[in-house]
Parts: sequence; C-alpha cells; structure tokens
Amino acid sequence: MKKTIKLSDRVIIGIKKDIASGKLKKGEKIPAEPELMEHYGVGRSTIREAIKTLSISGILKVQQGSGTFVVSKIKDESLSQRLKRADFEEINSVRALLEKEIVKLASQHRTEQDLKTMENFLLQRKKAIEEQQQKKCAEADIAFHISIAKASGNQVLSDLYESFSAVMRNFFKLRDAADIKHFNNSQHLHEALFDAISKQDPVKAGQLTINILDNNY
Repeated sequence: MKKTIKLSDRVIIGIKKDIASGKLKKGEKIPAEPELMEHYGVGRSTIREAIKTLSISGILKVQQGSGTFVVSKIKDESLSQRLKRADFEEINSVRALLEKEIVKLASQHRTEQDLKTMENFLLQRKKAIEEQQQKKCAEADIAFHISIAKASGNQVLSDLYESFSAVMRNFFKLRDAADIKHFNNSQHLHEALFDAISKQDPVKAGQLTINILDNNY
C-alpha cells in the first residue's frame, strides 16, 4: 500500500520532526529556502506553503529580512497526534509487530462471540468487494482486524491497535476505486486467518498474518 502525500505536507512533517527531536530548537532560525528546497527535493512554492501552514499554527514565525524562526516547541503530543505525523513505513512497521502478537493471543483467547463478530465483518468485506464498494470494504477490513485485537484479551494491546487503525483508515481513503482489486486479492488470506483463529492455531494464524503484511494487505 503506497501513501500519497502532498509535497508541502512532507516538508511540514520533516520540520516538525526536527523540532520534536530537538534538532531545531525554540528561537533558532530554520534553514533558508534554497537549502530546504535541496533537502526535500521540492520547489520554492512548496517550501513557502509549508512554512505558511506552520506559521499559521504558531510553530514558526517569519520575520521579514531576518528569516524564519521556531517559536513553539512540539511537546506532550498525544499518541493520535504523533501518529498523524508519522509516515506510512513507520506505521506499517509497528502495525506488523502488533498484529503478529495479536493473532497469537486471539487464537488462544477468542470466544464464540468473538468469532461471530469476526465472521460478520469478514462477510461484509466480501459483500463490499462483490458490490465494488471500496469505502465499505476498507471499513469492514479495519473492523475485522480490530475484532481480532479485541479477541486477544489484552485491552491495552487492543486500544493501541485501534489507535493505529485510525491512521490506517486515512491511508485507505487515499486509494481510488480501482483498488478494490487489492482487497479482492487478499480475501482468501483473511478467510484463512479467521479459520486459523477459529481452530486455535496460533502458528498458522501468525504465518498468514505475515503473508498479509508482506503483501501490504
């Protein structure tokens, strides 16, 4: 799954990361436009758009004749705020770690009600594919994986996964209708995963999860 992101947003994320990490400190002047253009590989208008957005949000301040300065630290972010500025590779990496552990626990602790919930979302996913409803399919896909997380029996793990799912939902929104094929190609893997959890087979469930993640499903 590839995330499409505006060039100016990429610059915004980069500058925010530098501020959050302390590379750029409050009161310091950020690099000049030519340096930022070279660093991010974008044009002058993109840099100016990013700086304008950060200025409006109160993070940067443009001083005519002097440059642009950091006027606000980025601190005490909530998890949801931190996830919003993370890139897809970061999100997908942590998602993989979570899902591998979640399916093992779900295979051990799932209840009959958990299975009914999973199966319901899996059927919704399949129906949405047949009806070429990309948005409904994405929602059913996310709900299916969240239901597995809830079946793990670990509430903290489940809550953490839901936070990541909120970000994944935004990634799905960036797909066009033609990408319904992407969901269709992985339907059999999701059905097999449900079967493995139902049969309480954590080894098979773990391997299927790896297959799904390796193909960005």
